[in-house]
Amino acid sequence: MAAAPVWSVDPRTGKQREQVAVEATAQEVDEAVRAAHAVRPALADRTVRAAFLRTAADLLEGSKEHLVEVADAESALGPVRLNGELARTCFQLRAFAGIVDEGAFLDVVIDHPDATATPPIPDLRRYKVPLGVVAVYSASNFPFAFSVAGGDTASALAAGCPVVVKAHPDHPALSELVASVLRRAAARHDIPAAVVGLVHGFEAGVELVRHPLIAAAGFTGSVRGGRALFDAAAQRPVPIPFHGELGSLNPVVVTEAAAAERAEEIGAGLAGSMTLGVGQFCVKPGLVLAPAGAAGDRFLKSLTDAVSDTDAGVLLDHRMRDNFIAGVAERAGLPEVESPVTPGAGGRHTVSPGFLTVPAERLTTEGEHDLLLEECFGPLTVVARYTDAAEAGAVLSRLPGNLTATVQLSAEEAAGEGRGAEILAELTPLAGRVLVNGWPTGVAVAPAQHHGGPYPATTSTSTSVGGTAIERWMRPVAYQGVPEALLPPELRDDNPLGLPRRYDGRLER
Repeated sequence: MAAAPVWSVDPRTGKQREQVAVEATAQEVDEAVRAAHAVRPALADRTVRAAFLRTAADLLEGSKEHLVEVADAESALGPVRLNGELARTCFQLRAFAGIVDEGAFLDVVIDHPDATATPPIPDLRRYKVPLGVVAVYSASNFPFAFSVAGGDTASALAAGCPVVVKAHPDHPALSELVASVLRRAAARHDIPAAVVGLVHGFEAGVELVRHPLIAAAGFTGSVRGGRALFDAAAQRPVPIPFHGELGSLNPVVVTEAAAAERAEEIGAGLAGSMTLGVGQFCVKPGLVLAPAGAAGDRFLKSLTDAVSDTDAGVLLDHRMRDNFIAGVAERAGLPEVESPVTPGAGGRHTVSPGFLTVPAERLTTEGEHDLLLEECFGPLTVVARYTDAAEAGAVLSRLPGNLTATVQLSAEEAAGEGRGAEILAELTPLAGRVLVNGWPTGVAVAPAQHHGGPYPATTSTSTSVGGTAIERWMRPVAYQGVPEALLPPELRDDNPLGLPRRYDGRLER
């Protein structure tokens, strides 16, 4: 694998700014993984792990001004958005530190022998242990929250797993800086720098998932790229878990009653959600089922007014811009597709938001309009106008898996009258998060959060946001008949670590 320079590129101009690094060779990937594997014992102490995560958050905040400046130069996302994203990243690191301190994620269960049971129960003690080195593939659209110090890295380190991160080519300089901050945090707790490895380059990413010492992988990106890595993970001599977030249409259903009640509010809300971050959020609503008729017309007028008032913006790189413009043109050229606000090229380096409309009947059966059921990354949504509930349901029945699904209900429907419950039942199989009278953009970092969904939204049933994201990087182990003196402290009767556990069927806190 020949080394090639890695450049920092300004998305506002498409020009190279500076050489950041070189693409990693196969030998360098091997060295990074082996070094990470060797330092696993440094994360064995939960107290040390928690302190490391908190220090990482402190040092990231202390470097905020410089980090945001570099992130904006490479992503054009703007200081306001990036400051918020960095704050979210630090909050997430501290949240996982709290989870590590608490210890419930270890799922300790102790059952003493019971000769009267059928069959008899021996002495059994179960908890979870870290898998090993985790490969993390950074996302383009969240240079902090889904990148080097993002949720995959934070949850893996919290689980006790070193990481080797494959930097995203859209923000290589920021990736180097954030990795250096994490390593400084590690050094303050006598954790070797190799606990956070970083490699650049497409081939390096492929080498990483194939390396025999990689125990699991986390990915956020395109369906094409994620599926290729997922297949590589499955085809290894020893397959590994691959937790990939690949793509999502995030459908929205607007009921006729909701449109009649608050068409203008729904139109404005949709415009804000679909154009947020220039439409580059993984939970952007990309398909909206709205009623035909007068109420639907009011909704479309509100959406038209709001989107027309939204400025053009810069996408993360020029390849994405080219794909967006081509994708819009292909969709707009389909029969019966109209463009009330035409999306596409803005200025020389920007794109303008817009939306397309199509009769929902066109989406009820397989055909060329199936393109409208695929994600188009950028500030575009498709409004499919349905004539009755059966037509809307027929479209929903054809959708692939999604991260989110949303329904806009009237006040009466939200109170339990009408088809509200029926629509929720239709949406639940489609997504990992179902919303009522809200918008999917904005993924709270909270214990109850689930950021995942049926394929192709994700390749597993796990979440990449929230406390339970830590579960991806652990596996259960049961000890049978092991003498107390040989048991790990987590499984001893006297509970020296003070862990929450289930002890002979009773939950102890």
